[in-house]
Amino acid sequence: MLLGLADSPVFTHLCSMKWTRPPRQLHRWAVAAFFFASGLTFASWASRIPEVQAIHHLSNGALGGVLFALPAGSLISLPLWGWMIAKYGSKTMLLSGITFYVLLLLLISGAGSIGQLWVILFLFGMIGNLCNIAVNTQAVGVEKLYGRSIMAGFHAIWSLAGFSGAALGNLLIAFNATLFSHFLIIGILATLLVIVANTRLIQGDAQTQSSAFMVRPNKELWLLGLIAFCCMACEGAMFDWSGVYFQKVVNAPRELVALGYTAFMSTMAGGRFLGDWIITRLGKRPVLQASGLLIFSGLLLAVLFPYLLFAILGFMLVGLGVSSVIPVVYSAAGNSKNLAPSVALATVSSIGFIGFLIGPPIIGFIAEILSLRWSFTFIAILGLGTTLLSAKMDANK
Repeated sequence: MLLGLADSPVFTHLCSMKWTRPPRQLHRWAVAAFFFASGLTFASWASRIPEVQAIHHLSNGALGGVLFALPAGSLISLPLWGWMIAKYGSKTMLLSGITFYVLLLLLISGAGSIGQLWVILFLFGMIGNLCNIAVNTQAVGVEKLYGRSIMAGFHAIWSLAGFSGAALGNLLIAFNATLFSHFLIIGILATLLVIVANTRLIQGDAQTQSSAFMVRPNKELWLLGLIAFCCMACEGAMFDWSGVYFQKVVNAPRELVALGYTAFMSTMAGGRFLGDWIITRLGKRPVLQASGLLIFSGLLLAVLFPYLLFAILGFMLVGLGVSSVIPVVYSAAGNSKNLAPSVALATVSSIGFIGFLIGPPIIGFIAEILSLRWSFTFIAILGLGTTLLSAKMDANK
């Protein structure tokens, strides 16, 4: 019977088939691996911030000053990376970026003074942004191969890496692992991902004509940048103030203070895994409009009903609203007809990142004058700006 099966035409045909993945799927997996490596590296640093504070004997104020080095490096370097990626190609710059990103992570563990730590974190922010722009440029290229939305899925992988990095960090802390040994393990994992995936990155996206170092955003990029600004201001506020809100306004028990941040992050990650499916069926503009309404509704719910269950539900709605905005905006910017994808991405990121920087300080300023609930009301209005601004987008984009 087995011999008869072996001689059958069907069996012969199956054996002659080439069981290989389609090239675009291999590209997709490779880019996803770099998203994961980048997210894992950043989350590993973030999980050790309290220990870095203790090692260098930093007060809360001094720690805030040191941590400002990261966004400062990110913001200053945005135009440079957009230009360099356009000139030398996203693959070359991504491979260089992830290599230095891992090395700088190791250097953080060896910083001998606050000054050294500040410089290393400034460079860490710069190189992190290089990885961000380069890997999103790669993602835009893969998305063009598919002809449909897949950007949200890549950002979901970054969020998953964030959870993984935080969980691994907590595990290694429990085993009293040193900073260097922790970061060395992450460096090895990231390097293995790079070795496996680098040959499947998209090549040949360097521009034959050199792009301008600084560009003035056109109307389309301004609109995308302002949408990103509104969303990232909300995102920054949730990152920095969700725990404080649960502690001082919701009056959550000490062991439940982190629930707000957890609720926000869980739905943000989950929303990104579902995002491409929703975007493909509804379109980019309706998704952005719905996202702004979710952010507004969630924050307003937490403000009007500052009780544990309502606040958790509100923060979950905010996470869901935030989840797809940046992937949609990056995808639209990367498909700009007037600029190289990396330059367009850097331009929109620059505008959006300002929102991420000023959102948390604005909350503190308003809270000092009025209250934390009024601060979150203002952020809710900014979230609604995502809906209002996206109404001006071309319905076909």
